[in-house]
Amino acid sequence: MAKKIVFMGTPMFAVPILKSLYQNGYPISDVYTQPPQKSQRGQKINKSPIQGIAETLSLDFRIPKYLKDNSEEYDYFKSIEADLAIVVAYGQIIPKEFLSLTKKGFINIHASLLPKWRGAAPIQRSIMNLDKETGISVMKIAEQLDTGPVCNTYKINLENDLNASDIADKLSLIAAEKILDNVDNILEDKASFIDQDHSKATYASKIQKAEGEINWNDEARIIIGKINGLYPVPGAFFIYKGERYKILKADIGNGIGKPGEIVSDYLEVVCGDKQTVKIKEIQRQGKKPQNIGEFMLGSQIKKGAII
Repeated sequence: MAKKIVFMGTPMFAVPILKSLYQNGYPISDVYTQPPQKSQRGQKINKSPIQGIAETLSLDFRIPKYLKDNSEEYDYFKSIEADLAIVVAYGQIIPKEFLSLTKKGFINIHASLLPKWRGAAPIQRSIMNLDKETGISVMKIAEQLDTGPVCNTYKINLENDLNASDIADKLSLIAAEKILDNVDNILEDKASFIDQDHSKATYASKIQKAEGEINWNDEARIIIGKINGLYPVPGAFFIYKGERYKILKADIGNGIGKPGEIVSDYLEVVCGDKQTVKIKEIQRQGKKPQNIGEFMLGSQIKKGAII
């Protein structure tokens, strides 16, 4: 009897992983993803990236608003009689009663080196924390969030010039490659799952927009970590004369002045440790992103200003 795999995911991060499974002949019986969302401006309906690729690949997909206390979805999932469920940033906690509905359990691809950075925003928190490395963990889903035993981790170095979007792309491609061997081992009962050391757990709470505001009294490396960690959304920003400016790319330099002072004609800002943040790309509120040379031509922010 052929194996059956259920895939559950939502964002672009999950797309290469589903494509890899499909292109390598793994039997995806059903895809679960979050329902389409209305855009903030107007009534456009935005399908999730996973729904989009499921349609392209002619895979059956389901978009329940919720799984908890959803008897109809429970009955359907049970009827699949799946061998394995693979979860990648699905966006809902899998209810306890679902976890017994597949023969080999539910596995999750989580974008951190567990038990570090359990939770919603592991990539962002890792970059903002100035970690030296991150990676992905392949784990069995347990009742509590990101607490299940881990069968494999795959590490990468966190380079200073990479932002959250860059790291997500790297980790997604690694996961797309490594998931194949993991699935084979799990289906053949060859995988070894090891309990996490719960005493070492840290938590990557959901990013709040207000966290993006820059404090120029911080060290330059802390500010760069915020800029890279919060790219592309919600973004690191400062307020000047009532307008919000989002910094998209920046480097560290050196300069003399007060924290928040502009000390060059190219928007170089002094930080609390007397280093500077050299802004390379910026986005004024309501405008398109600009490189710094283009931005400064029409900017009201000049050398000597305090932001």
